[in-house]
Amino acid sequence: MARLFSVFSLRNLLVLSLALNVSLILRVLYEKESGVISGLSLDNKREALRTDSMPSEAHATQREHLSMPSSSSSSSTVDSNGRDRVINLDHGDPTMYERYWQQTGEKSTILIPGWQSMSYFSDAGSLCWFLEPEFAKEIIRLHKVVGNAVTEDRYIVVGTGSTQLYQAVLYALSPLDALEPLSVVSAAPYYSSYPLITDCLKSGLYKWAGDAQSFNKEGPYIELVTSPNNPDGYVRQSVVNKSGGILVHDLAYYWPQYSPIAAAADHDIMLFTVSKSTGHAGMRIGWALVKDEEVAKKMVKYVELNTIGVSKDSQLRAAKVLQVVTDGCKYPTSKEGSLFDFAAHLMEERWKLLRAAVRQSGLFTLPEFPHGSCRFLNISFAPRPAFAWLKCEAPIDDCEAFLRSNNILTRSGIHFGVGPQYVRISMLDRDENYDVFVERLSTIHLRQSMQVDETAE
Repeated sequence: MARLFSVFSLRNLLVLSLALNVSLILRVLYEKESGVISGLSLDNKREALRTDSMPSEAHATQREHLSMPSSSSSSSTVDSNGRDRVINLDHGDPTMYERYWQQTGEKSTILIPGWQSMSYFSDAGSLCWFLEPEFAKEIIRLHKVVGNAVTEDRYIVVGTGSTQLYQAVLYALSPLDALEPLSVVSAAPYYSSYPLITDCLKSGLYKWAGDAQSFNKEGPYIELVTSPNNPDGYVRQSVVNKSGGILVHDLAYYWPQYSPIAAAADHDIMLFTVSKSTGHAGMRIGWALVKDEEVAKKMVKYVELNTIGVSKDSQLRAAKVLQVVTDGCKYPTSKEGSLFDFAAHLMEERWKLLRAAVRQSGLFTLPEFPHGSCRFLNISFAPRPAFAWLKCEAPIDDCEAFLRSNNILTRSGIHFGVGPQYVRISMLDRDENYDVFVERLSTIHLRQSMQVDETAE
């Protein structure tokens, strides 16, 4: 009897196990098929946009060369049209660079022992005593290879992103004994954070004075020249035609993936950041190239008072990243090429997709840029900015609100000193987010027409 019960139990277990396995296999097959079906609409749309907007030989994009998925690619789900998903393109978070850096592997990896970088000082005898020598060396190497800035006879000041360096510049240029705050201006549309950063402390040394194009106050002033400009992407020159002005050039986007490198920038004060050059926004590292020694000393003093220096760990990591970028330019060893090759191809593709979507929608317009010769890439091309400066045409008055109603988050033109018919849109998000954005933008007018018809019925 016991033997019969044992055999019976074993048979039942075998049958139960087989049933569970079959059920699991059928479920996997069903989910796989559903996943393929749900992706057809967006993929077909993206391919249609590419076919409509670019030559056939350009279809083999960098996206095919770099196949490793983003670590965050499965963090959210969308329906077949992606309409339930909120796409946040308000911030310029450069996550599109993740795919490139995933491919570099050990080349861009560093190990920092627990005993390293414990002192406040990096080079006590240097003007910028908290600047890591290795980072300074890689900054000079990169600029020489790219040819976008003069580094000879310049002092390098490192900061916690270019934001801290901007504050350090304002401190360094403002006279301590002035009777009134120094005016700070920039031509509209200007970077939306300039007014906020300038006036956040209500300093008696300087204050935001608005659009440089309408500035007519007598006396000294600081003019901020962002070139290529954030948000509209145009190459900029100073516009205030007065004596007593001091120019500060923000060149965060003067890199060959965004703009042709026509010549090495040669200005008194030039600001750069790793966030937009290599995509490493989280490092919070920027640098300034400063011609005047006294200005550089005052900037260093500000950083000392503000944060007692800049993270050594971030500088060492940034040095490694810049080394990989420069070596990739000088000694390309893989099919994806240098960082700038990867990013330039991706930005070109994204701008073509966006322009095709704008044409298809008929509700928006984008800036047009003239072609320019690039000394680094040895080609002529039109700028492909890190941000799209999109204008909603009549009868849409508030472009930011209109796009928000379609689950696309952008930054209104009112933050940049212009009207609400403009918005700034980041071009640097991950592929999956950007693809959904382009597809949605191209069909907004179709959905509106359908809604109007349904209402009429």
